[in-house]
Parts: sequence; C-alpha cells; structure tokens
Amino acid sequence: MHVSIIGKSCSATYIADQQLAIPLFLDRVPAGFPSPAQDYVERTLDLNELCIKHPAATFFVRVEGDSMIEVGIYPNDILVVDRSVRADHGDIVIAGFHGELTVKELALKPITRLIPRNKAYPAIEVPEGCELDIFGVVTSVVRNMRRKSSAKP
Repeated sequence: MHVSIIGKSCSATYIADQQLAIPLFLDRVPAGFPSPAQDYVERTLDLNELCIKHPAATFFVRVEGDSMIEVGIYPNDILVVDRSVRADHGDIVIAGFHGELTVKELALKPITRLIPRNKAYPAIEVPEGCELDIFGVVTSVVRNMRRKSSAKP
C-alpha cells in the first residue's frame, strides 16, 4: 500500500478564522434497527477541531492499495497524519522503509515490524540496524461514502 501526500494543514490561526460550524446532534444514530431522529442540536462541530489537534504538524495523504482494509482504511481514503505524535506500538503510521512510503501498523515488540492489516500481505520485518523513518501517526480517516461523487441526489 502506497501513500501520496495531498496537502498540509494550515496554521492554527488560519483554521480558527475559517471555522465552518456544522450542527452536531445530541442523539447517536443506531447502526442497527432505525429509530426516529431527534431534532435537538447539541452544539456545532468544526471538522478541523475534530481531526486536527496540531495544525502545524498535520498533513494529509491519499491511500493507494488494500493492505489496511481490515482496520477500515481503503484505497482513495484520505488519512490525517500528525507528525508531532510519538508513534507507539500498535499505532497506524506513515513509514519510510527502503525508500518507499507506506501505511502500516507499527509493531515494536518483540521485534520492530510494519504490519499490514490484510491477510494477503506479509509483515515487513525491520532488521536491527536498518533505518525506519516514521513520518507521522494516522489520527483520522476521511472517506467519501458515495459510489459516484458526481451523482445527483
């Protein structure tokens, strides 16, 4: 699975000035049996506030490939990546290994590995002494759920 950088977050000041207030409803939507929706708005929500904690250290990448589908990351998804977050065991990261960028789960125990989350792909072991660059930790996934983005309702 490869990633390509598609953009970088702006400064915190710019984001604060550009807030888009979208209603956030108090009731949760069940994924099972449907129930009538409530009309009560809890507050407004800005997606920058939800997805970007460190604007100066955040960038976006578009996913190519299917090695992470078991954790809900699919081709063409956009990942929100924070460079200021320290990568820990189990985090989904953007890593540079052997000159290529990839998105994988970082395993630090018992040995360092990059683990795909698709059974069709093997883990990538990082031998002692090899260089592994962690470009950031994936904090959010943005996906267009429409099958045809140009389709009219």
